[in-house]
Amino acid sequence: MQIGSHILKNKLVVAPMAGVTDRPFRQLCKQMGAGMAVSEMVSSNSLLWGSKKTQRRANHDGEVSPISVQIAGADPAMLAAAAQYNVDQGAEIIDINMGCPAKKICNVMAGSALLQNEKLVSQILDAVVKAVSVPVTLKIRTGWDKQHKNALSVAHIAENSGIQALAIHGRTRACAYSGEAEYETIAAVKSKLNIPVIANGDITTPEKAQRILAYTKADAIMIGRAAQGRPWIFREIDHFLVTGQHLQSPEVTEIHRVLINHLHDLYHFYGEYSGVRIARKHISWYTKGLVGSAGFRHAMNQLQTSEQQLQETNIFFTRLAEENHRLSYIEKEGAPVYECNEGE
Repeated sequence: MQIGSHILKNKLVVAPMAGVTDRPFRQLCKQMGAGMAVSEMVSSNSLLWGSKKTQRRANHDGEVSPISVQIAGADPAMLAAAAQYNVDQGAEIIDINMGCPAKKICNVMAGSALLQNEKLVSQILDAVVKAVSVPVTLKIRTGWDKQHKNALSVAHIAENSGIQALAIHGRTRACAYSGEAEYETIAAVKSKLNIPVIANGDITTPEKAQRILAYTKADAIMIGRAAQGRPWIFREIDHFLVTGQHLQSPEVTEIHRVLINHLHDLYHFYGEYSGVRIARKHISWYTKGLVGSAGFRHAMNQLQTSEQQLQETNIFFTRLAEENHRLSYIEKEGAPVYECNEGE
């Protein structure tokens, strides 16, 4: 899998998810086997570039290459400027968001709402590609709704504009995250394009990853919600694709170590106040389904300091380790249920 001059180590990409794919999460997923991770979407509104939120999203200190940053907006000139701004901040790949189904994004005609206006799509892609010297990629859905699936048309526009890779979520904007993703459209697009195509949507197990790659002939797969609290899913899928064998499920002691390191990174990145609050959802994802986790998560949401969070997390996992529980994340198809996030 290659994007411009960047040769990825495998076919696994972390999907951009608002409020999730911050620098600590991207670094962790790369350590756990992902070949690339796309950042949270950064607004194209220059008035927001000075905000702490945007500055954090543009922070790539110590991040393993390639650094891919997603930008969102609806104005070609503003998106072009945003692309250059993020390249100046260290972005090595610019990704354009035309896939987010969130109302607050679509209401300003950004995200997947852009799929309704192919002329504007072309103008945006042309402007951004011309503005930067790094590769530009695009994330889309299969269309606006089931009656208006235009992924193939948009894909041709993208290729002709100089887009160097295309990620497709197998749902329309109207579907949001409901129902099951469909891969027929992704396969059809891949059969007609010369640029790399990345398949996205409901890829939750090594077996499904293998099947979707075979069915769509996609060059890579993109994983979002299935990695929340399970960053090791990337090494599991990579191992299965290479060997056809499953890795052993992570033991409680490893989950404990990974989570504690992740929490420290969050506290350092966001500071005490925000770090504690952002950590809550990650702790919930890591512990979902474990023995006694419901009460633990409820208590965790009441804690106000990082010291308290770390202490209670250590107590919880120490008890599990003493009881010799082993986690099994080789799920049956369709079994995992995850929260929806805007950017995936």
